[in-house]
Amino acid sequence: MTKKYRIEKDSMGELQVPVEALYAAQTQRAIDNFPVSGLVLPSAFIKTVALIKKNAAKVNMELAVLDQQKGDAIITAAQQVIDGQHSEQFPIDIFQTGSGTSTNMNVNEVLAHIATELAGVNIGANDHVNMGQSSNDVIPTAIHISAALECHKILLPGLTHLAETIEKKAESVDKVTKTGRTHLMDAMPIRMSQELGAWALQIRNGKERINSALTRVYKLALGGTAVGTGINADPKFAEKFSQALSAETGLPFQPNDSFFESLSAQDAMVELSGQMKVVAVSLMKIANDLRWMNSGPLAGLGEIELTALQPGSSIMPGKVNPVIPEATAMVAAQVIGNDATITVAGQAGTFQLNVMLPVIVYNILQSIDILGNVSTILADKAIATFKVREDNLQQALSKNPILVTALNPIIGYELAAKVAKAAYKQSRPIVDVAEEMTDLTREVLEKLLEPSHLTKGGISQ
Repeated sequence: MTKKYRIEKDSMGELQVPVEALYAAQTQRAIDNFPVSGLVLPSAFIKTVALIKKNAAKVNMELAVLDQQKGDAIITAAQQVIDGQHSEQFPIDIFQTGSGTSTNMNVNEVLAHIATELAGVNIGANDHVNMGQSSNDVIPTAIHISAALECHKILLPGLTHLAETIEKKAESVDKVTKTGRTHLMDAMPIRMSQELGAWALQIRNGKERINSALTRVYKLALGGTAVGTGINADPKFAEKFSQALSAETGLPFQPNDSFFESLSAQDAMVELSGQMKVVAVSLMKIANDLRWMNSGPLAGLGEIELTALQPGSSIMPGKVNPVIPEATAMVAAQVIGNDATITVAGQAGTFQLNVMLPVIVYNILQSIDILGNVSTILADKAIATFKVREDNLQQALSKNPILVTALNPIIGYELAAKVAKAAYKQSRPIVDVAEEMTDLTREVLEKLLEPSHLTKGGISQ
């Protein structure tokens, strides 16, 4: 079947565009120029660019620089894209012009095509859809808005759910005492609730870090146009746009204090990515703790039993693996890698423009989404449902020679060390050996060495 084309033209001349395409010449040039990866910008980002065009049209009508017929048509067209229609019309590779001009024009052309059909009058991609704007302020603005929206939609709820789930689980296992470990070696006992409480605080601190970074993400570039001076934009455009956007999204967007900073740097995204890296490190720690605690079931620690979700081996029948913690660890690795990319891209601000914007937005939105999603999965399929193997915990506790630490204030470090070494060598409970090697009575020793008592800290009496 022969593909049909129509002729479109731009400032560089004419070229063929598929007859069914809603985009025009500049989009087609980008398709032809950048067959790099097959990766396209996330739908959340494309929808955000459409959201910008929608609110820009509203403001331009309010400022009486865009007539209502054209403005209403642009708003309707933009809403279609926001609602998820026409997704196939945004095929440009993320590895494109560093300003994201190709994507801005892709959206401009699609909206101009739809709006022209709706209004029955010619609506220009540059003159009307892009009025008061430049790719140089639209794309940084879209990066900030899409990141903020996705954080509130996916990441922050995911972290909240994970923290609450950990805290609920901690409460349910508060009476469970286990052997603490430092350097992967037996240490003083702790309650499992204390261990999980540390995880929960890591996640809550991560939420605070994300919210702190968002205070700078809410500051927008739109109004700076080409280089930050605001050429071709009404002086009231930036403020009115932020007000309209905030009314629609419920988030406190405002014009940045310096449009020159907005265009030339992506420090807010580097900061947000860095805070997500901290969250990723927290999740990696939690995932690895779960894997160790679940290890076995016979030859490992066997402290907990994660819910069996799927067969673990194609050759070993009955094997079950900790798949959710493993998936979590891989997400953490990806986010850490994304942060490295965003850090390098953030350095690409040369004079008045950063020229690695598409790769920044691709990686920042991926990090937000996968961190938020895996937090929910980790909460529901690992934390909430694991079972404690108290028999294994108690067996290890009873023979833990490090319990003798509680006797230090009474018998001294040197004698306590001898007791610990003897108990370990003989594989006997510490209380039995201490009874033989010290003057303390069995009753006193049992009181001093009670594991749950030792989790409360302080000096043994």
